[in-house]
Amino acid sequence: MAAPHHAPAVLRTNRPRRLRSAFFVVVALLLALSGAACAGDSADSTGGDGKLTITVEGPNQWNDSGSSFGKPWEDLVAAFEKAEPGIRVKTVVLPLNSFSQTISTHLAAGTAPELVFNQAPHQPYMVTALDGYLKKPNPYIKKGPGSRRWLDVFRKRYYGIGNPSSRNAEGHVEFVPFNLVGTGIFYNRDAFDKAGLKAPVATFEDLIDACGRLKAAGYTPLAMDRSDLGPGWTMTTISGMLLDSWVDKLNVYTVDGKPGKAFSSTGAPVVAGKSMAKAVLTGELTTRTPEVVESHKLIKRMWDACVDKDWSGNTEGLNGAVVGLRDFASGKAGMAWGVNFGVSALKDVKFSFASMPFPQVTKESTRLATGAPARFGAGVGGTSYMVPSTIKGDRLAAAVKFLQFVSTPANIQPWLSRTGGISAVEGASGATATKAFADGDWGDSIPLAVPGGPPGVTTLSLYEGWLLGTKSLPQQESYLQDMWTKGQRQAVKDNKWDKEPWAK
Repeated sequence: MAAPHHAPAVLRTNRPRRLRSAFFVVVALLLALSGAACAGDSADSTGGDGKLTITVEGPNQWNDSGSSFGKPWEDLVAAFEKAEPGIRVKTVVLPLNSFSQTISTHLAAGTAPELVFNQAPHQPYMVTALDGYLKKPNPYIKKGPGSRRWLDVFRKRYYGIGNPSSRNAEGHVEFVPFNLVGTGIFYNRDAFDKAGLKAPVATFEDLIDACGRLKAAGYTPLAMDRSDLGPGWTMTTISGMLLDSWVDKLNVYTVDGKPGKAFSSTGAPVVAGKSMAKAVLTGELTTRTPEVVESHKLIKRMWDACVDKDWSGNTEGLNGAVVGLRDFASGKAGMAWGVNFGVSALKDVKFSFASMPFPQVTKESTRLATGAPARFGAGVGGTSYMVPSTIKGDRLAAAVKFLQFVSTPANIQPWLSRTGGISAVEGASGATATKAFADGDWGDSIPLAVPGGPPGVTTLSLYEGWLLGTKSLPQQESYLQDMWTKGQRQAVKDNKWDKEPWAK
């Protein structure tokens, strides 16, 4: 099942941060057709037994059910209702392909229920700022982090009032994460044992060797399918290492687009959207930049060594949790890209699996290696919920209590362990199978990676010809340069950077 999330370091297309108000007028008008029934449930929130009912509305990230998020979620809700016998929690499961529009519609019309999934377009005024609550104690935490300030229980590397990844356009925190989302490589322990391999695979050359050994043992080394994720995540990771020496030169605008330097939530320099647009449109960074060319050579070498030749025809089980799910889950493949939500998709496999980061590109593979570690970046955006600003009084208090309950280490740990979750709070360890997705350098954001194309152009289409061998390197460079240019010109238009001299 796909897992909606803000991928921490995917190819960037620099969408505008705010939506035009006209959009909300349109979705409000759509309410009569698409949202009135859901809104009615929340208006009368007290049942005949006197209990206050709050509703949680969001997409199903764990299974194919249209009515339940699954047993781990139901158990979490049951634990909350036991702790708060006067509150009942109802869940509304929305389809993955339409949850964003539905929630946006409800928020714009003021009819959203008490808790809504945060990855839906909205304006800051439509949701409750949680800063004040976060500065007060979490009543479910009796001692340690969170007992004096709820804020203190969260992992500051990823979430907090001062953390850029947590703030909305008005500078407020408006959501609470149940977990973190992380990306990495799942590997089949049985396949590794049979091939005589040990994890994690340390270097790119070790990866090429591992792929040869897995083939010899009868496995497809790396599962792949026809989604954007495999090529996109691989190219992002490889180019992120090779382009590390360009960060200081290209980092000339803050995250907000002002002259200066941009920094990640951990204080590391990053090349933000406006800096990327300038670099591409001025020709400072091109597809013929040596490090970009070398990134293409390495990903092609890896594809030839590790990926089944028929990968581009695999459309079975496309999802956002495990790349090439069919081949990995069946035991045919030794490795697969995935996110932590993939644990649910792999719950019935007949082999033991674990996780590891992508290996480091070293001088052994290319003279352009910088010594930078492999990074991808874990972060908030996996399962996070917010409270609409129309929710007041007892309903608001109950919604906040639920968010406090699920950010208490002892309460959230069973849910994390069973869903593959990475903990967003101190004191909860998360799931063992996905621990590597957020550990060490791999959990840090990539400072600079190659950009994407314009809206509507898939990441797969950017690299498919090169990986299949139907485009020569010069053809790939020319095609990709055109895509980069179009993508960054659209970013200039969307973000109104057209007054900059380099954008004209």
